[in-house]
Amino acid sequence: MDPLSDRPSEGRLRARLHKIIFGVKTPAGKAFDVCLLCAILLSVLVVLLESVPTIREQYGLALRIAEWFFTILFTIEYGLRLWTVRHVRTYALSFFGIVDLLAILPTYLSAFVMGPQSLAAVRTIRLLRVFRVLKLVRHLREAYGLMEALRASRPKIVVFLTGVISIAIIFGTVMYLVEGDDAGFTSIPTSIYWAVVTMTTVGYGDIAPQTPLGQLLALVLMILGYAIIAVPTGIVSAEIVRGERAISSRACPHCGRKGHEPDAKYCRVCGIRLQVAT
Repeated sequence: MDPLSDRPSEGRLRARLHKIIFGVKTPAGKAFDVCLLCAILLSVLVVLLESVPTIREQYGLALRIAEWFFTILFTIEYGLRLWTVRHVRTYALSFFGIVDLLAILPTYLSAFVMGPQSLAAVRTIRLLRVFRVLKLVRHLREAYGLMEALRASRPKIVVFLTGVISIAIIFGTVMYLVEGDDAGFTSIPTSIYWAVVTMTTVGYGDIAPQTPLGQLLALVLMILGYAIIAVPTGIVSAEIVRGERAISSRACPHCGRKGHEPDAKYCRVCGIRLQVAT
């Protein structure tokens, strides 16, 4: 008896579909991911083209047909994902479950918003379709390694950001005292904004120090900015190198999460027993 269903045949079908939809090891799973990636990219392209007035006027009908085709396709995919997991609510409320819903919901909502006064709302709802690009993350195996590195380096990044914020506040306050209103440093928040823009080497130029002391402080902050930019890159890179090891592509039948250790028996997120890799 398959654990996914009371009927063995239905349970086997759900298990097989789960392996295809959530896994990437089998040829069918790889083909599914490739086809879905192409569909996502094409659907986003339709959204982008539809925003161009000349293209919309000439090919509006074709774009609407294409949009409904992709919406129906993603609806079927979403339904299959809900059907193949053990606990529907857990997946539906997960990050990717919400992304999958956002990929199809705007088109259906726009079909029910009627009246000329609702045109602005329709445009806003339909723009949410661009969130389909978030569905790409699920199909990039390298994304799991990066996510693990970011998660492992989170304490260091928090300390780093705290330091950056402190430097921005200190330099902003000092520049407010040194330069004053005449140079555009009208308040401490405005001066902090200048400090952040300077540290990140963006350099909008809308606010600039005028006094020699202010220019010297700006020079110090610019040099410090180059060092600051390199720190988070080094932190994450070190975690990636440290965490480089074989990661299984098995997906949890409960929450759909991937990225488990090859010998893992239970999901690292929800604790449900994983299916045996074959």
